[in-house]
Amino acid sequence: MKTIVISFIITLLASSLIAQNTFIAHRGASYLAPENTVASAKLAWELGADAVEVDVHLTKDNRVIVIHDKDTKRTCSGKKNLVIAKTPSVLLRDLDAGVWKGKEFKGEKLPYLGEIIETVPEGKTLVVEIKAGGEEIIPALRRVIDKSGKIDQIVFISFGWETIINTHREFPDNKCYWLSSVKSGLNKKMEESAELGLTGVNLKYSIIDEAVMDEAKKLNLEVLSWTIDEPAEAKRLTAIGVKGITTNRPKWLKEEMSKL
Repeated sequence: MKTIVISFIITLLASSLIAQNTFIAHRGASYLAPENTVASAKLAWELGADAVEVDVHLTKDNRVIVIHDKDTKRTCSGKKNLVIAKTPSVLLRDLDAGVWKGKEFKGEKLPYLGEIIETVPEGKTLVVEIKAGGEEIIPALRRVIDKSGKIDQIVFISFGWETIINTHREFPDNKCYWLSSVKSGLNKKMEESAELGLTGVNLKYSIIDEAVMDEAKKLNLEVLSWTIDEPAEAKRLTAIGVKGITTNRPKWLKEEMSKL
């Protein structure tokens, strides 16, 4: 009987930890749908994701468009490989950004950021990774986000140090996290993040350990992680205090974690 009670308590504690965590759908539900599309975002919400992460670039005509790469070669059909920064958005929108994932997604366009924001349900969060554009993209982001009426549901992340600092200055009331996959010099950057008022850091899962979490706690920084599709690893990170788990498979990962 005692063993059963202990097992029950452990299960409850594990379920509580999972419930407290944020599951962030990487580029939407990208395991099942074409990444960084409206279809992928909508599916992620249907699967119960707490947040969706998308990548943004600035086009030649100063539109904020959702795509990970700097060009269209990998995820868009078409004879030409178009560079996002050098191409007007109307030409980018002519491409098919879904058929590579499956015939059922044929016709999916590269979405404007505003179209993705429209999908965000009440109480959910959109994580916007600024891939390129630096300071130039910030005024465009401001226009799109102000027009959306959902500024309180937007979080920003970026590998670019100056980019995330400038974004924080423009959006001081929104959470901003610096992205990194490198452990060398991390403590110093975390100290600088805290001094400059960033919410936290968003780190590659493999560099996160208890020492990193202790330093983050000392500095009152949140730690998010990417990209985890392994239940045991997600559970390890959750147990040491990582606040957000970025995954390609939000529903599946949460279910599998609960079985461990």
